[in-house]
Amino acid sequence: MAKLSTVKGKDSKMSTHEEPTRRDFGKIALRGAVAATFASAGRADAARLRPIPPGIKIGTGGGRATPENLRYLKQLGITWVSLGASPETATAEGFTKMRQEWEEAGFRVYNIGSGVGPSGSLHNMPEVTLNLPGRDQKIEEYLSYIRYLGKAGIPYTTYAHMGNGIWSSGRITTSRGYEARDMDTASPNWKGSWAGKTYTGPLSHGRVFSTDEIWDNYTYFIKKVVPVAEEAGVRIGIHPDDPPLPVIAGVPRCIFSSFEGYRRALEIADSPNIGMCLCVGCWLEGGPLMGKDPVETIKYFGGRKKLFKVHFRNVTAPLPHSTETLLDDGYYDMYKVMKALVEVKFDGIAIPDHLPGVGNPPAGTQPTTPASSEFRPSAGLAYLIAYMRALLGAANSEMKA
Repeated sequence: MAKLSTVKGKDSKMSTHEEPTRRDFGKIALRGAVAATFASAGRADAARLRPIPPGIKIGTGGGRATPENLRYLKQLGITWVSLGASPETATAEGFTKMRQEWEEAGFRVYNIGSGVGPSGSLHNMPEVTLNLPGRDQKIEEYLSYIRYLGKAGIPYTTYAHMGNGIWSSGRITTSRGYEARDMDTASPNWKGSWAGKTYTGPLSHGRVFSTDEIWDNYTYFIKKVVPVAEEAGVRIGIHPDDPPLPVIAGVPRCIFSSFEGYRRALEIADSPNIGMCLCVGCWLEGGPLMGKDPVETIKYFGGRKKLFKVHFRNVTAPLPHSTETLLDDGYYDMYKVMKALVEVKFDGIAIPDHLPGVGNPPAGTQPTTPASSEFRPSAGLAYLIAYMRALLGAANSEMKA
């Protein structure tokens, strides 16, 4: 509403009307408040967030709803699961069937991630991040994917905005004897990968990209995504760059590799449906480069209801050399993370991620992510879930004290 301003003369009369009385000003203010309320309500109606129960949900990837998986996850006390998509299931009907299978067994499906469409992966899409040929086709497939989730009643999905994949230097055996992913930027094995593609330096795509390009490409993408996500009622949590270095092989990681990058990106999106998937491990890999530590980040974004999912993992040290660890074996106190989630009344799901190889699983069968369709019961998952449940219990008790 335009600002009301008047200039009165000697006789205190306005140029065309009598001077408004106090009652008139009250009516004007009331009309403005009503208009603002309806405008706000209209935006809230447009942005339908599918309801989820309150409270922190400790869950995991479930893989397929096999009797073995269902029995094992029940033994761990799991109720909420995070699932992955496949070309065969990536339809509204396919997602509905997946949800119903798990619900019939007593579980709840929080998200279906690792998006896939006719052209392949819709999770890390270089075509979108770098404006490569096929960008608009990828975006249209992604929008269809979000619509399918909405029709199937799935409240959330994770998206990642990396132009040249997830980088690592392989897997090593730690000093405690378990196997884990290693990230040594000086290693000759340092390379990126995603969806069957491998990326290496010095330039993964033959040239250097500017930060302005990356921001422009993100803006182009997210402005198309927001209205579809709001109509579908689906939350989208954006995963940090893994690893969150400023530049890798000519591609800036200038958005989802710092606190300020996230803050600006979510302001551009300007939607209650667009928020953060906080991978604590990635945040710890970045260390001081992130601008804020995990607790500060949770309090800021979680306090604004912009935190939708947490990947609960630890690492040995910030880059340039970092190794994934069990929760009690890294450099950060993970109790601080759980306590911060309790304090902000986080309502999303928190899952273990990138499972270390604990015990003696058959060679090649230990998945690096619990969302894998090849998920198998493991000692590592049991260890992590038990540890997380203990941390949550301690944090809740401290809050009540």
